Amino acid sequence: MAERKNGVPEEEELALINRFSQRELGAEEVFAFPVVLCDNEVDRDFDCFTPGTLGELAKLFVGKTGIFDHDPRGENQTARIYRAEAEFVPGRVNGQGEPYCRLKAHAYMVRAEKNRDLILEIEAGIKKEVSVGCTVEQVRCSVCGGDLRRADCGHRKGQRYPDGQGGEKLCYHLLEGAADAYEWSFVAVPAQRGAGVTKGYCSGGRTLEKVKRAKDALTLNTGELQALGMELEELEQQAALGRQAEEELRRETARLQGLAEPRLAGELAGQMMKGLSHRELMEAKRALEQRLARRYPYVPQTFAEAKGQEQAAGGLGEFRI
Repeated sequence: MAERKNGVPEEEELALINRFSQRELGAEEVFAFPVVLCDNEVDRDFDCFTPGTLGELAKLFVGKTGIFDHDPRGENQTARIYRAEAEFVPGRVNGQGEPYCRLKAHAYMVRAEKNRDLILEIEAGIKKEVSVGCTVEQVRCSVCGGDLRRADCGHRKGQRYPDGQGGEKLCYHLLEGAADAYEWSFVAVPAQRGAGVTKGYCSGGRTLEKVKRAKDALTLNTGELQALGMELEELEQQAALGRQAEEELRRETARLQGLAEPRLAGELAGQMMKGLSHRELMEAKRALEQRLARRYPYVPQTFAEAKGQEQAAGGLGEFRI
């Protein structure tokens, strides 16, 4: 299936589009166009989707709305994805020397007066950069394969480490297991941290609950059961405190994200932080604080009084606001 060059969809494409419309749209009423959402190249954040993850994201992005600059206001909804697939490009490899894979989506918008200029810009190749908001389940180190949900392996993104064969290997994070897809946006500079691919991961298990269920299946005497029950109670209390602290960290990071990107609604900022681990939240918070510090440099509100001024003021304090 393919779109015609003028954006008028073929019959099979139109049938897919009409799954999302409230009435049957005619081919001349819509403008259909392809868009590459993301691929398996290492990005500016030194993160990389695996081909399997791209295939999973393809299913999740069908039906998702296209907006501008990750601003979810209703008036910014401009297009919708009606078909998507992960595809390998024959003869092309990525920066790691692996077969190049990309997530290609097919979107449509209604031909209307308010979309006339946007359609012209898409056809002219001016509006073509996009970024996506999504969540993944696992993050692995490219150097050692370590699961970063469980522990920090010590390798740092962007640095190179010996590969054991006399060469070096770049450290980046492999993003695996698509959990959710939020939206896709037209942006000016998709490769930058502030407007590039938005990623996160979510925890897949509830270990404490599993331990509690397993407790009932254990063969222990009364004393051992009591001791185990006390340990579980203490673990529950510690887990509750940990969840509270992490939720506070998540809210603060979302607040900083809102300050750094004023057009990003608070609800979406919070949703984007939802899948991040504690370590990733700390990294994001630190990066946002540094970004805001550069944007809003600290200016002291006090100054030391000259000796004569201090005496004239009767020696009332060393600083003035």
